[in-house]
Amino acid sequence: MPRETPQLLPPFSRPASRVAIRRASSYQSDLPALLFETLREFDLPVRAKTVLLKANLVGLDPMCVTNTHPAVIGAAREAFLRLGAAEVLIGDGPSMDRDSQAVVESIRLREYAGPLSRTFVDLNVDDVERVVLKTHASRLKELYLPRTVRGVDFLVSMPKLKTHHWAGVTLSLKNMFGIVPGGCYGWPKNILHWAGIDNSILDLNAAARPDFAIVDGIIGMEGNGPIQGESKPCGVLILGDDPVAVDSTCARVMGLLPERIKHIARAATLLGHMEPDKIKQLGESIESTRTPFAVLKEFSALRQA
Repeated sequence: MPRETPQLLPPFSRPASRVAIRRASSYQSDLPALLFETLREFDLPVRAKTVLLKANLVGLDPMCVTNTHPAVIGAAREAFLRLGAAEVLIGDGPSMDRDSQAVVESIRLREYAGPLSRTFVDLNVDDVERVVLKTHASRLKELYLPRTVRGVDFLVSMPKLKTHHWAGVTLSLKNMFGIVPGGCYGWPKNILHWAGIDNSILDLNAAARPDFAIVDGIIGMEGNGPIQGESKPCGVLILGDDPVAVDSTCARVMGLLPERIKHIARAATLLGHMEPDKIKQLGESIESTRTPFAVLKEFSALRQA
């Protein structure tokens, strides 16, 4: 049975969102315990449900510079199982490499998440369903999306905290580009670029909005991201029940203004909250964890004064 289509509601019709910032000094920290204790605060409806962790696996990355670190993915899987989930899948459709299994092996995911034969889903070659888009921000009218994404009970976006040379940042909303199957649209899924990245982000998330987001900000990427930037130690995990609120909080931690990031500002009209007074902050404060990220010159207007 397909997931329910996300509700498109203006901010004044939505309850306040919740976002937690947790410090994690390294990938050797006790991440399973940290995530379990934090997720338990949200009282998520995952007991006896199927959860999909949509990781950010761009391409071959043995040093885990560009991809969501496997320690965070494995910890999230363990935490959701402890919360009573019946099944926790891991999936993505890498855009830079056709061989998804090689990408998974390059980051040693099985060392952190266990056997992957029944756990990892290659969204590039999954069976697909036609989805008519509810919004028309881009010129796209429909997309063929993976049946796994459409069929799970609970969808979690798990990006890495990064800048992006076209979108400004790539966080939980932009991370959903990875569900668009390369088997239908090719590599690197230029249909979304041709239709306009910022507008495509809105259309895609209106069709498959994540139920939750967990952002790997232990080590992020600044400058010419998402694959050619510099590593940026930030020492945080940022997670919450509204991808717009999570991305807005991430931007503020990065020293950026979310209202000037086009796709976040557009998503805040229909998909979640951007304004601080509508986001209940849990854990650490933005001010105590702020770590200004370098951006390309063309995005200098995004920086906080």
